[in-house]
Amino acid sequence: MADNQEKGFSRLLRHRSPNIRLHARDPSVGSLDRIFETRTESEAPRPQAYQKSMTSEDKHYANNSYGVTELRDGFFDAIFLPPEEVDFKYLMKQAALTLPYAFRKKNPLSVRNFLPKQWHEIKGVFRRVTTTRSGIRLFKSFLAFFIAYILCLIPVVQERFGRYCYIMVISTIINHPARTIGAQVDGTILTILGTATGLGWGAFGLWVSTASATARVGYGGILAVFLFIYVFIVACLRTYYIRTYQAVICAGIAIAYTCLAEVSGTEVSWSKLLEYGIPWVLGQAISLVICCLVVPDAGARPLAVALHQAFAVMLDGLGLTRLENMTTRRRLTQTFVSMSQAYRDLVIDFSITLFDPKDVQTLRNLIQGVIRSLHSSNSEAMMIEKQADRQLEGVGRDLPILDEFVVDIDEKLRMPMSDEERKLIKFVASNLTEPTEKLLLAMKSALQSCDAVLMEMCGHRQYLGPSEDVSDDVLGSLVKLRKCIIAFSNCQDSVLASETLPPTYAESSEVVKLFAYCRPVHQAATAIEALLVKVNEMQQRRPKYPKFHLPSYPFWKALHRTNAQVRHDRGGVTAGSYFKSFSDIAVIIQKIKAREFQPLPREADEKSNKEHDTSYATMTADELEDEWSIKKNYVRHEIWGILHRLQGFETRFGLKTAAITSLLSIPAWLPQSHGWWDSYEVWWGVVMAWLIMGPRTGGNIQDLFTRALCAFLGSLWAGLSYAAGNGNRYVIAVFAVIYMLPMIYRYTQSTHPRSGLVGCISFTVVSLAEVAAEGKPSPVTVAATHGLAMIIGVVASIIVNWILWPFVARHDLRKATATMLFYCSIVYRSIVSRYVYYEEGNEPTKEDIQASEILEGRLREGFVRLRQLLGLTRHEIRLRAPFDPLPYSGLIDACERFFDYIVTARQASLFYHPHFIRDNTEFAADLLGHRRDAIATILTNLYVLSGALRADRKVPKYLPNAAAPRKQLLDQMRVLETELSASGKLSADEKNEGRKWAQIYSYSYNESLTGCVEQVEELEKFTKAIVGEQGFDCTYMDASW
Repeated sequence: MADNQEKGFSRLLRHRSPNIRLHARDPSVGSLDRIFETRTESEAPRPQAYQKSMTSEDKHYANNSYGVTELRDGFFDAIFLPPEEVDFKYLMKQAALTLPYAFRKKNPLSVRNFLPKQWHEIKGVFRRVTTTRSGIRLFKSFLAFFIAYILCLIPVVQERFGRYCYIMVISTIINHPARTIGAQVDGTILTILGTATGLGWGAFGLWVSTASATARVGYGGILAVFLFIYVFIVACLRTYYIRTYQAVICAGIAIAYTCLAEVSGTEVSWSKLLEYGIPWVLGQAISLVICCLVVPDAGARPLAVALHQAFAVMLDGLGLTRLENMTTRRRLTQTFVSMSQAYRDLVIDFSITLFDPKDVQTLRNLIQGVIRSLHSSNSEAMMIEKQADRQLEGVGRDLPILDEFVVDIDEKLRMPMSDEERKLIKFVASNLTEPTEKLLLAMKSALQSCDAVLMEMCGHRQYLGPSEDVSDDVLGSLVKLRKCIIAFSNCQDSVLASETLPPTYAESSEVVKLFAYCRPVHQAATAIEALLVKVNEMQQRRPKYPKFHLPSYPFWKALHRTNAQVRHDRGGVTAGSYFKSFSDIAVIIQKIKAREFQPLPREADEKSNKEHDTSYATMTADELEDEWSIKKNYVRHEIWGILHRLQGFETRFGLKTAAITSLLSIPAWLPQSHGWWDSYEVWWGVVMAWLIMGPRTGGNIQDLFTRALCAFLGSLWAGLSYAAGNGNRYVIAVFAVIYMLPMIYRYTQSTHPRSGLVGCISFTVVSLAEVAAEGKPSPVTVAATHGLAMIIGVVASIIVNWILWPFVARHDLRKATATMLFYCSIVYRSIVSRYVYYEEGNEPTKEDIQASEILEGRLREGFVRLRQLLGLTRHEIRLRAPFDPLPYSGLIDACERFFDYIVTARQASLFYHPHFIRDNTEFAADLLGHRRDAIATILTNLYVLSGALRADRKVPKYLPNAAAPRKQLLDQMRVLETELSASGKLSADEKNEGRKWAQIYSYSYNESLTGCVEQVEELEKFTKAIVGEQGFDCTYMDASW
């Protein structure tokens, strides 16, 4: 008997499923053997195997099954049920409740709402500039611009630096000082390096084009080749490594100037390199000085803002305020992402703060741990029922129940409760409500004290909060919180151990919900306790003066990241963040998929047990790999990876950027167009096309009109400024103040930075070109030609982005949502195999839990990006019909809920150790088939829905029903649990542990996996609403389609 137990559960994996019988085959079907006979005539006939006589039941089976039997060896038994009727209008009504905040605003393409929207935004800008730090940032940016602009208006300076002295002003605009000191220094270095490389490559091209008589004849072709190659390389570099954005942008402007401005095949004016390089360096020096001297920010304030906002959201997440549940959860998710971004912004450049970057990293992890625990709390569970609460106000309690803590269990209709069940609920509620209230209040006080201490350490409490009446006694809050945690745990244990609580209390779902609400509250309190300990440690080690900290972010990761201001200035933040987030998720998912599956040995010898690694042997294979090994073909795989990467969007962006810039540059190398090209500085049209080209978002119809309008307004205002004072430089300076203040704000702080950049550059170039021309040609001609060249560059770049490999938000939304469905299936498979149905001795380790939390954080960020991508669809014009965001919003919300249930199941599995799953191999074998059916059904549905959504194909009408095998599994578990209890094999301690199991596992764990099943049905409904359903009687049709 002992030997049989040592074989373990793994030996039963290869046993056939229960209730599957082997039937003897009727002799009549033996004639089929002759058809497949493979022996030759020389071979002796094989003796017939002995066949036992068939019973009447066997004969009935053979006659009706034609000798075919299902052994279910590795397959699951799918159950297909008639699809339920779906009310499309009600489904869309539910989806409307899940729309992101962006859809609460009015349609941006509405002409009727255009003027009211602009007036509302103007008032908002004025309020922010006059009451917040936005005014300081605007002042710093404008001051740098205005100093450089005034210098260019001085005749002596203009004469000294030449015709292109306005490059100094362009330099202050590109790397404006409205950023931290570390980011400013980083930008200064990158912009100067980029400019130097552009000038150097252009100078090399000029030298080659005039090196010989033959080269002089075809100098235009040589310069075109040099321009095309350089633009292609730096454009690809810009997309591969975002950190190089500032260097690449400046390099593109420099190469355009060098190869297009005042070029000829006879001689090269090398002095023009100095006419560009020196003003550029002076402009960077002006911006750097302004950044360091005028209200400097060394990195502490952005971190302080992120921390303060995080604590405000966590306070809302405690449930102390009556906010909408969905809104609070989304704010928690956004804060989770923002904390990672705030830490990255701190360490990607050097900083001067009172915070050690290592402490900030630990602080970020602890705050994300608190947010993760708050996510797990079910705000729909109640502390007590409202009506019962009113009846209990004076029962054995001095502290009244705060109305904020009263949350209904459910809005749905409930079955009437018996008097005994009501008494049980009152007993549990009366004992748990008071310690829970005190624990929540202690958690609130702890978070507020942490916020106060951190804001004081940043030096921004008087500007950001909290108010002075909030105590900063972290140590006192820590002691109070620990006392409340101990009291809460003791109260919970006493209730569980009370004789008033019958052994069958788990049959009352309302009582179980009370206990289930307490578990995440206790976890959140523990996470806040760890946060308090860290903040107290930081307060005790607080230095007297800020310290200088070098960049500590890993170099290769830093190449794919950049600081906050550059992310804003480059535009396309939403699309860029979406692609980067999903790229990071794909890397982690690939690691999970690439795990080599090692099936359990079929031989029951000890040698195979010792030599075989069972760490990957689970109920569900992580990935069935072919025999071909990547490790043995590493070089070939690397070559394939490089070639495959060259087919990506980076190469496509490089090609179309090089193509549009080269095509617009053709007149610069034609002899007949030299005069007007150089006189009117038409090469700025090429520069404008280079600036507007975006790797991801090329611009929509709104961007086309807005950017072209800004170029037109800049040129028009520059012409008016010269004409108003007949070239008076003071008048031009006044016009510059009036125009550039709002335009610089649009570039540096609004959500439309590229149009702001176009407006700034157009006014600067045109106005200073008019001053340099001194009326010859006329200001009207200068403004018209320069403005027309810039408008052509803007329009050409956007049209090329529309035609060649365009970015369409609604298409990427569909593909990204399909990808997220697939990722959720991988996560579900991995968590079930690693945390639920693992082999004895292969329990999840701390490293496994940490890796799971990292992946969960990435996926939460993915859902944030999906909703941001959904918001971008509002700006796109669709010719066939208006894009309906409702089914996509409902699908994303259902997918996120499915993911939340997976996370809750993983967390609950850490507290549950069932006695009959791993200790009793016979019971585990009985559950094997049911587990397989439940898991495989969900995976099949997710795979089918993901594939149909990605390929934009209709979903099959009949899909395996996920609820039926789940119910069969729960019923079988209930039967086995009853048998185990009746067998008398459980000790008294294990029976007492069963009460905790009913609290933690029976509700949190089972309800989480059951919730996954419910969300799979919702996913099917919304997916069919998007791509349709196969069949002529499709119910997912609407009259508006």
